[in-house]
Amino acid sequence: MSGRMIFCDFDGTITNSDNIIAIMKKYAPKEWDDIKDKVLAQEISIKEGVGKMFALLPSSQREEITNFIVNHAEIRKGFKEFVAYTKQEQIPLYIVSGGIDFFVYPILEKYIEKKNIYCNVSDFSSKTISILWPHACDQHCDNDCGCCKPTIIRNLADSKTHKIVIGDSITDLEAAKLADQVIARDYLMEKCEEHSISFAPFETFYDVIEILKKKVVTV
Repeated sequence: MSGRMIFCDFDGTITNSDNIIAIMKKYAPKEWDDIKDKVLAQEISIKEGVGKMFALLPSSQREEITNFIVNHAEIRKGFKEFVAYTKQEQIPLYIVSGGIDFFVYPILEKYIEKKNIYCNVSDFSSKTISILWPHACDQHCDNDCGCCKPTIIRNLADSKTHKIVIGDSITDLEAAKLADQVIARDYLMEKCEEHSISFAPFETFYDVIEILKKKVVTV
């Protein structure tokens, strides 16, 4: 197990709630809700959905939106201790997030080095917010993920790596399919059950630490 590597989601996993949803609820016109439902139903890709949602927001609100979400986001209990545990055990920890740089980086700066964070990038140079996709799907993925978690895993891990995926949503499902160990909550648990993927459930990162200590793989 010395070759363990952790790939952890951000929105709804490290934070208690989804930051993109929080931004949309506060600032976006009502059209965003239909886009979100289509993403969750897998009728449109994550990349298309996130791009369309942010295109509803004026770039002029950058500072207001950033301040709101950085102050609004709540870190899930035990995360600081979880980061410390991974360092103590020398387990590489990567944050793989469908979130956007303008809020992911400032929220995580106390905990994680920027080089270990993979997320989407914002462009405020046009009238509305544009999202850029520096971590797009490789030739093995055709899900149009935006920030493609399976691609990042393939780039960072090899066949001998014990890949641990921690997440909460549909955006983590494809990564979970590649994992040797899945630690899940909320909607990802339902999807794992639906796809017969073994997982260990968690609510706080104190739970995650205990799972890693016991090397619990399944439920």
